[in-house]
Amino acid sequence: MPFGKSTTVQLVPAALRPWYSFDPIDCGGGLSSSSASVLAANRGSLAFLADLCYFKTRSCRRRKGSGRGLRGGAGTMLWLVRLSGLCSAAMVMVVLSPSFQSFPPAEAIRSSHYLRTPGGLYHRVAAVSDFADRYGFRRAPSFSNAADCEVPSANGTSVCDPSLVHIAITLDEEYLRGSIAAVHSVLTHARCPESVFFHFLVSQPGLEPVVRSAFPGLRFKAYYFDPDRVRGLISTSVRQALEQPLNYARNYLADILERCVRRVIYLDSDLVVVDDIAKLWRTGLGSRAVGAPEYCHANFTKYFTPRFWSDQRLAAAFAGRRPCYFNTGVMVLDLVRWRRFGYTRQIEQWMEVQKGGEAPGGPGRIYELGSLPPFLLVFAGHVAPIEHRWNQHGLGGDNVKGSCRDLHAGPVSLLHWSGSGKPWARLDSNRPCPLDHLWAPYDLYGPAVA
Repeated sequence: MPFGKSTTVQLVPAALRPWYSFDPIDCGGGLSSSSASVLAANRGSLAFLADLCYFKTRSCRRRKGSGRGLRGGAGTMLWLVRLSGLCSAAMVMVVLSPSFQSFPPAEAIRSSHYLRTPGGLYHRVAAVSDFADRYGFRRAPSFSNAADCEVPSANGTSVCDPSLVHIAITLDEEYLRGSIAAVHSVLTHARCPESVFFHFLVSQPGLEPVVRSAFPGLRFKAYYFDPDRVRGLISTSVRQALEQPLNYARNYLADILERCVRRVIYLDSDLVVVDDIAKLWRTGLGSRAVGAPEYCHANFTKYFTPRFWSDQRLAAAFAGRRPCYFNTGVMVLDLVRWRRFGYTRQIEQWMEVQKGGEAPGGPGRIYELGSLPPFLLVFAGHVAPIEHRWNQHGLGGDNVKGSCRDLHAGPVSLLHWSGSGKPWARLDSNRPCPLDHLWAPYDLYGPAVA
């Protein structure tokens, strides 16, 4: 039994909505209403539009020749001129459409067939089976709700259904194997898997069909995150992976997701969940916007440079609070509070301070890691504490040597391979760490094991 329906967002700017009610039979009326909808939803497909206009024009000419078209040569020419003008205008609108829109940090992908690329156009992607063959992921088993799970509301297929558990995770080619394993682990251990809704953040086309192939009944939406939104704010880091723009998409979840989504769990791509995710979902945040496991015994000063601590104006950011380290790969976010206090902009402001400090002649950098320090600057000391069992992190070793690590003391609900060593890479190289074998059962890459 499949566990729900996958959905995607339809993004049709007002400038591209049909401004005529076209008759699908009368070729003199131009594009059919269904064709106009396709045009509106897939505004980047110039070739498709040109072919469609050409087809309609030829169709009209053939009908004229058979006596079923428009009456009279003058009438025919008038309709052809109108059709030509309409197609030309539509093409111009397609090319210029970005100038009619605002520049949000992210846009939703139209469908599994057309994916919006960073250039602003839509790219026709291959069939689901083609991507399954290309990436080599096998299909996960079906997952069903337990008998005592809450029955979905009347709009059960909507992202706004209040019974849903919302999870956000990124998708990119380098970490795709880890993302698929993370999703698989969540569904495996969820008591109500049909009530879990995934929000995938992507910066490249072609990955949504992979998810659909591996999890045919999954409830999810895919959202395009424009790398240019943060590219100018990112500083070099100790590890190149930490410099990727998609690593910063978590900062914009309050803007990306629908306003009806009031809470979301953010998960990194290098982890597996071994407990019911609903337990984490129900964690109380009180008056905080962020909930995460805190580690107050860690040396907090190492996350910032001597320049930061020596500048009293900068160090005063932590005045009046006891800042503790927390890993941003597992967080529960109150998006209502986040939007109310404008935390996205506060994070960006600290990234701007960093960029200004590292500029030629600048006073110097204030941190060396990637997306973590700005988060700490805004939230450390104001985090709702969550049990450590929900982020047994550091299993990837340190960021230089990638050494093996052991579990922290206590129970385990989530295993997180943060650090430079990833379990799939170490398993493939036949040099795994002992705990990498705990990740392997959720791996869907490659042929099924006999």
